[in-house]
Amino acid sequence: MSHFPKLLSSQIAYDVARTMLDGFDKHYRLFREVGQQAKLRFEAGDWHALQRMQRDRIDFYNERVREATEILQDEYDAENIDDGIWQQVKLHYIGLLTNHHQPELAETFFNSVCTRILHRSYFNNDFIFLRPAISTEYIENEESPIKPTFRAYYPGSRQGLAHCFERIVHNFQLERPFEDLGRDIDYVVRAIGEELGEFPIAPNFQIHVLSSLFFRNKTAFIIGRMLNGERTYPVAIPIVHAPSGKLMLDTVLLRKEQLLILFSFAHAYFMVDMEIPSAYVTFLRDIMPRKPRAEIYTSLGLQKQGKNLFYRDFLHHLQHSSDKFIVAPGIRGLVMLVFTLPSYPYVFKVIKDFYPAPKETTRQQIKGKYQLVKQHDRVGRMADTLEYSDVAFPLSRFDDALVRELHQHAPSMIEYQRARDGTEEIVVRHVYIERRMTPLNIWLQEGSDEQVEHGIVEYGNAIKELIAANIFPGDMLYKNFGVTRHGRVVFYDYDEIEYLTDCNIRRVPEARNEEEEMAGEVWYSVGKHDIFPETYRTFLLGDPRVRAAFLRHHADIFDPAMWQGHKARLQAGHVHDFYAYDASERFIHRYGRNPVQSPARRAA
Repeated sequence: MSHFPKLLSSQIAYDVARTMLDGFDKHYRLFREVGQQAKLRFEAGDWHALQRMQRDRIDFYNERVREATEILQDEYDAENIDDGIWQQVKLHYIGLLTNHHQPELAETFFNSVCTRILHRSYFNNDFIFLRPAISTEYIENEESPIKPTFRAYYPGSRQGLAHCFERIVHNFQLERPFEDLGRDIDYVVRAIGEELGEFPIAPNFQIHVLSSLFFRNKTAFIIGRMLNGERTYPVAIPIVHAPSGKLMLDTVLLRKEQLLILFSFAHAYFMVDMEIPSAYVTFLRDIMPRKPRAEIYTSLGLQKQGKNLFYRDFLHHLQHSSDKFIVAPGIRGLVMLVFTLPSYPYVFKVIKDFYPAPKETTRQQIKGKYQLVKQHDRVGRMADTLEYSDVAFPLSRFDDALVRELHQHAPSMIEYQRARDGTEEIVVRHVYIERRMTPLNIWLQEGSDEQVEHGIVEYGNAIKELIAANIFPGDMLYKNFGVTRHGRVVFYDYDEIEYLTDCNIRRVPEARNEEEEMAGEVWYSVGKHDIFPETYRTFLLGDPRVRAAFLRHHADIFDPAMWQGHKARLQAGHVHDFYAYDASERFIHRYGRNPVQSPARRAA
């Protein structure tokens, strides 16, 4: 029998619910304004403003949660509201969400405010939303005026594709002119023919395009899908600024694997204006069916919703698995204790209590580094992390060796409690969760010659893209990089990262005498932020296969001039171009930049 109150009799309960929803509505209004402003900044080529907007938006959610919590404490003494009133608060909130356009996000906001006010022992379905209470299906079917999530276009035939894509681009009403849109549209049609071949046109052949552009780095993306009979093809068209200062279509992405990389956990979140985010997620899930909804919400900048869904999926996996959490295999870190669940594709990272020499850091400094990465442009080369506090795990699922490691290295980070069913739980006070990857050092040790070559090419590209984005990794050992399932090398150990512009790039001084030349220790002074690229040879080129590949592709990594060049450009205000797809896919490399007219365009 339900123990919710039969009557919603409390005015305080309604007022508390209304205050919480007002806090969320303010958050989402500001969130949407960023997506709207991104279009203006992109048109103006104001890349620094786009970077600031992307960084500042990360804190929007926590700021609104803090504001709502303070109002509830000041006006309603929320900590001392009794259980019956809190139950009514939740029911009133559900009622307020009946016709809401972002109900799933508002439920998560409710949970966030509650967890600020209530002790975690209250976190059950009487007080927070462990499961969604409001469906997000068919919100667009309401009579209220809503901007459609996507527009449908009907080419009619293969010959109609060029005109159709031209309409698609024009409908976004970008103020900056295109360099040669006709040429670029011809390239889009040509690339579709090369990728998909001479597929027969079905009667229902149509193109659906999401109504808002997706902004990231210096690029605006058109995201859509082509429907032809029973086949669905993803379509993503990046729009960039040409060297002339005008716009151009850079390529067209038509494979699911390309879209998965575009929406990867190693990239910064998109800025996109969405009235009904659940409809965008459903659309994107249609073209990326392997992508969890949690990751799609996160990639759209709704990282708190992504965290919420991830945790629900995690609890579901725990209930339907039986293996134990173990210490992650591989080289142990000095700062992080890492454990994993073999059946689950993620790792859990806990900051240790003590750090042996030569590490000189603190818990707060380490958390600051992870926050820096969260706010920075990750350019596809740094893994995103999910940060949680007070996570309760079934103690029976923890391997004994892992429990001993936690007690030895992070005793302040754990405690024990009884679950509601009477079983014992281990509570981890603070944990980062990351996608599990193959450590690059293992990849290089065990891989074929071709895999070693690929790994080193990717490693060097990752280093160069990171420093171009003003990130110096600090610890450049291969063990701090991972290989994703798409073969991309990604950095994931952040406790020593610095801004490249804060680093002093130096050459190793010439030895003044034979004694200094033969010394086993560094004989010259080294400042806190000094880096010596020449010295990286010592720990990066030990393996003969690795050495050969490295010197073949990335010998300039050991040249201080390469690093200094990037630093100088950053200090001059330059914002590097980053592409979430292979450079060979760009039209400029595939087809050149000469004005052309395809037979389809001439016929039109």
